[in-house]
Amino acid sequence: MVIKMKDLSQEFSQTLAKRHWGKKYQELTQQALHDKDVQTFIQQNQTKITQPMLDNGVDAIYEFVQAKNNRKNFAIGYVPQLMVANQAIQVTYHPDKQLLSRQQQVQLAQKFMTIDMASDIRQANLRDYEQGDQGRQESYLAAVDFTIKYGSNPQEFVPGLYLSGELGVGKTYLLAAIAQTLVKMNTTVLLVHFPTFAVQMKAAIQDNSVLARIDKIKAVPILMLDDIGADSLSSWIRDEVLGVILQYRMQEKLPTFFSSNLSMDKLEKHLAINQRGDEEALKAARIMERIRFLSREVVVSGPNRRFK
Repeated sequence: MVIKMKDLSQEFSQTLAKRHWGKKYQELTQQALHDKDVQTFIQQNQTKITQPMLDNGVDAIYEFVQAKNNRKNFAIGYVPQLMVANQAIQVTYHPDKQLLSRQQQVQLAQKFMTIDMASDIRQANLRDYEQGDQGRQESYLAAVDFTIKYGSNPQEFVPGLYLSGELGVGKTYLLAAIAQTLVKMNTTVLLVHFPTFAVQMKAAIQDNSVLARIDKIKAVPILMLDDIGADSLSSWIRDEVLGVILQYRMQEKLPTFFSSNLSMDKLEKHLAINQRGDEEALKAARIMERIRFLSREVVVSGPNRRFK
């Protein structure tokens, strides 16, 4: 049978009277029955609640009220909710706003991966990027344009950006700001300080972890190589590490970003000279062919902001 709203309080009282609970517990349960949220739940579900459900639902209602009123001690981070399911009154628990916010921050941190980058880059935001002169406006618009195109169809290849410019003009900040925007779109990003990574790769030879490190980097959805061209590269790093990563990403059409103090043309000349001073123009050209496929060059201009 379906119990009418006007009969529910009486039915609850009768149910409590049938049970051999202590007087104090009965009083608490009666109070729970008259809780405002409980009454709202009853009113919303009056056509669903039957006598058997009522007989077995008093404990759930008492639990709900206790959990709601004592969340600091009972259900930290969760909000209790009454529901009718499987012919029974049940209590479910849902994350509150604070817990959801913390979980979201953890998820974002997991999607924004870094290798040897300053921790404060996670505070970067496109809204805070100083546009200033025309050159900075163009770099800002290029960043926004990429996020819009990529967000509209992640399956379609959109070349990343090759940010070139003088020291301290904000290239790394802009990369990090783009990364923050992308992770909020549920995209995994890896931002790597390339000179430090190159040193680590040399050390990885000792523990046979070279291939594992390359595999970790080459297949990430969005890869950002910061400060490429800052140091001289050995032929091995250029061809067997950087070349392998870029070749895979070109084949799989995975957007890749770069920042450098050198223009693309100057980077090619830089890569052509190995650490021994030998010129290897053809090998440098192969690397640049991949870089030009994976990204388009945007010049970031303006004063050195590191001294502001």
